[in-house]
Amino acid sequence: MFTGIIEDLGTVQKLEKEDGNLHLTLGSSITNELKIDQSVAHNGICLTVTGIENNNYTVTAIKETLDKTNLDSLKKGDVVNLERAMKLGDRLDGHIVQGHVDQTAKCISVEEENGSWLFTFNYDKSLNNITIEKGSITVNGVSLTVVNSKVNQFSVAIIPFTYEHTTFNTLKVGDDVNLEFDVIGKYIKRLNDLRN
Repeated sequence: MFTGIIEDLGTVQKLEKEDGNLHLTLGSSITNELKIDQSVAHNGICLTVTGIENNNYTVTAIKETLDKTNLDSLKKGDVVNLERAMKLGDRLDGHIVQGHVDQTAKCISVEEENGSWLFTFNYDKSLNNITIEKGSITVNGVSLTVVNSKVNQFSVAIIPFTYEHTTFNTLKVGDDVNLEFDVIGKYIKRLNDLRN
């Protein structure tokens, strides 16, 4: 389980395809604190550490993960948001994040608003995911509050600290992002769907 509060940034060092899998090797300032078999969220995607060498570590994404995320678009040198799994007893500063990406969305607008930024995203509504005004959403692993919620579109307001310490400072119109919708909202929607 994660909180959506980004801990560090990682730089992609190597990408290696093997059958339907993708092995990603990343460098990070937290590498020396990682252990084999530990869960780390990469742009919101929970992946298991499979190898550690010097300041680099490797994780593997399987076809199911590649089909639902934007991992296939990563290139050597790209930077990703990192968060280690929360410790039992830690404060939950963001919201409950599983690291299980539901789908991707496209950034359709970036507006600077006198010291903050408003990012707007459009997503495929056929997958039946929803946002609600002032609800929680995870964008590339970052826990955020929804504004301007629509059927297949929403915005998030980004404060300077988040902008400077996550990959939001490199995000531009046309980029795809990973979305994890609020788990409580997903359960409520599913129960409602089963009743109808």
